[in-house]
Amino acid sequence: MVVEYIRYNVSSKERRDELVGVYRHAAMALDQAPECVAYELSVCEEDETSAMLRIEWQSTEAHLQGFRKSAVFGEFFRAISGFVKEIAEMRHYQLSNVSRAFASMQIVRPTHREVPTTASNRKREPPYWD
Repeated sequence: MVVEYIRYNVSSKERRDELVGVYRHAAMALDQAPECVAYELSVCEEDETSAMLRIEWQSTEAHLQGFRKSAVFGEFFRAISGFVKEIAEMRHYQLSNVSRAFASMQIVRPTHREVPTTASNRKREPPYWD
């Protein structure tokens, strides 16, 4: 598995909100792609003009030779094309052996059909809190 990070720097909070809306539609294309394992779009709390898309692919080759050459990619690209010039970074990363998973932590992950989880509506119950 490989992780692709796409970092966006947009001009305003309104533009960032528009990006989130566009990705709700683009996510439907990712849902159809067998090469895509998982994805999430996060928005920065400290900088309202920054967002990060994280996509887990089966491999870099599956992403570039499979997804990018598929009809589904056309749907995806049409949805996000208005934001391509605002991409600050787009790279593939291999996972290292440094990680920690919170298996007992309840994590609410929005889909393109749900309201995004924010700091004010997220329920957090880490295992180390009483």
